[in-house]
Amino acid sequence: MRHLINVGLVAHVDAGKTTTTEQMLYQSGRIRTLGRVDEGTAHTDWLSVERTRGISVRAAVTRLSWGACDINLIDTPGHVDFSAEVERSLQVLDAAILVISAVEGVQAHTETIWQALRALGLPTFVYVNKVDREGIEIDELLRDLRQTLHEGIVPTQTVDAFGPAFTQVTSILCEETAEQLVSPEYALSIPQLRHDLHILLADTDDELMETYVNGDTPSLLRLTQTLWRHTKNGQAFPLFFGASLRGIGIAELLTALTQWAAATVPAEQVGDAPLSGTIFKIERDRANGRVAYVRLFSGHLRNRDTLYNSTQAIEEKVTQIRRIDAETHTDTGYLEAGDVGALYGLQRSRIGDVLGVPSQHMNPYALSVALLTTQVRPVNDSDYHRLSEAMQELDAEDPALSVEWRPDVRELHMKVMGVIQLEVYKQLIEERFGITVTFSPPAVIYQETPVSTAYGYVAYTMPKPCWAILRFLIEPGPRGSGLVYRSEVRAENLLSSYQNEVQRRVPEALAQGMFGFAVTDLAVTLVEGEHHVWHTHPLDFVVATPMAIMDGLRAAGTQLLEPILQFRVSVPEVNGGRVLSDLAQMRAEYDSPTVVRGKLIVEGTIPLATSLDYPLQIGALTGGRGVLATRFLEYRLAPASVTASRERYGVNPLDTARYILAARSALGRL
Repeated sequence: MRHLINVGLVAHVDAGKTTTTEQMLYQSGRIRTLGRVDEGTAHTDWLSVERTRGISVRAAVTRLSWGACDINLIDTPGHVDFSAEVERSLQVLDAAILVISAVEGVQAHTETIWQALRALGLPTFVYVNKVDREGIEIDELLRDLRQTLHEGIVPTQTVDAFGPAFTQVTSILCEETAEQLVSPEYALSIPQLRHDLHILLADTDDELMETYVNGDTPSLLRLTQTLWRHTKNGQAFPLFFGASLRGIGIAELLTALTQWAAATVPAEQVGDAPLSGTIFKIERDRANGRVAYVRLFSGHLRNRDTLYNSTQAIEEKVTQIRRIDAETHTDTGYLEAGDVGALYGLQRSRIGDVLGVPSQHMNPYALSVALLTTQVRPVNDSDYHRLSEAMQELDAEDPALSVEWRPDVRELHMKVMGVIQLEVYKQLIEERFGITVTFSPPAVIYQETPVSTAYGYVAYTMPKPCWAILRFLIEPGPRGSGLVYRSEVRAENLLSSYQNEVQRRVPEALAQGMFGFAVTDLAVTLVEGEHHVWHTHPLDFVVATPMAIMDGLRAAGTQLLEPILQFRVSVPEVNGGRVLSDLAQMRAEYDSPTVVRGKLIVEGTIPLATSLDYPLQIGALTGGRGVLATRFLEYRLAPASVTASRERYGVNPLDTARYILAARSALGRL
């Protein structure tokens, strides 16, 4: 019986993830010629921008067969600026391969990816690449993996050497394994590795614990079966070695994947259950238009089927179904449970939408948060309209961009993760749409929150015909609470339909506070409301709500919230004094530093605004030996010394006359 699994390769940039994918395709017979990332010929890096820059920008899906297993491989970007693409891919995986460079070890983005894998409970195989490189200290690497990531990471192989002499890997779970294959440089022998595996598995297995207590040695079959079960349950993480550029260790890694699948994955998927799937990627095909990449958890689809999008409560017809292989698609006309495929004809569906009924496997996880914003401008003013259409298309493919088009002032804004992302999108827009663009310097996205409790009031009764009276109580809320809205007004004073309109408009009114940033962590209570039987129009409350809200924010006052990152910095001890001084100047808060094997390690929190350029600075300071790993933690109150503002879009509701005129003119065009 054949098994089908969806496996994602994830890693910090330059760990060798795409090269590993290439070797898997080659050794499985899926491709005849090996491509190379540095030559721009890798099978899964098919975008022009990927081939010229040598980095993955979009997740690529390809397929191979190994033994009795079919594997959909998803090669994800490694650079932190494209974390959103990784985040979407994780939702559709059965297992992940975390690729780690044997020389660099755990890097900045590695920890962030690991936390996401654990939050989603994805079975994870750890593949240590580049074992043939000089300067490898395997014992230190293993300690780092276990201390930084998880104690359950355990080697399942030995090697004949570390460094350029490395030529082969040997499983410790094979009866034919010979002791003489162990490199004298490798302190852990095969019996020791088997013993370590026995101890790890015995912690949660009564039978293996009994054999350990009795001093007995379990069979290798028993160890293997328990290892695969623990891997599926997230209690163990088998570690493999290799050198992907030379093709060493790839076949053994694929064999382990298929053994795990045979032991833990049902050969027959749930095809008779109700349809359940999710869209994890959207692209545009030049010939056939919009393409939605879908993972089916149950049920099946055929060409011309009408499916129900439960996220948007709409129905759409599937015009074509194709199997995905990087930049080429093959018509199949059918998609079964457990598989991923490309659907055509879904013009309104979006990334993240649930098709059919929700599944227990759908567990969204935010790998990263875009904390910077920039304005994109065409070099030629005549390209503004084309650019707006292009950006809307890119926004559909990557919703994390949150593209905002302001036609009345001809401005396009988008959220970004970092400078590399801007460089890539500049090239992408020019090559794909023929538009040359520039970006404004990225600015930190702050938030606002009320300082005190206050009332906001408006009596919108002039110029006639109009009548809308509102009074809100605005109160500061706990950090992280967002917006809490409620109404104390009776329906006889303000009709329910009008109250519903007010509730819909409150979040919009809070999108720009006193400093131009979104207002959060507050409670808004409608305490007074009045309409007029003859003079009130339903749209009057669209105009009145922002005026009352801004009146309340002016009375309460707002203060800035700044994005805070959790960080871990590791630098050579000789650079420790300078780094600690830098951290103090950047307003970092951290625990007492520790020194581990000549490296100073500091963990704590730091404002994004003060540390934007520090990853580059620390690399220059330490000659590339320093690592700064960060992830978004929370928004915190900014000190009084921090000042920031953003230019308001549209007329400020506090400028009553101009605002009413602008609002009524806009409503008149509806």
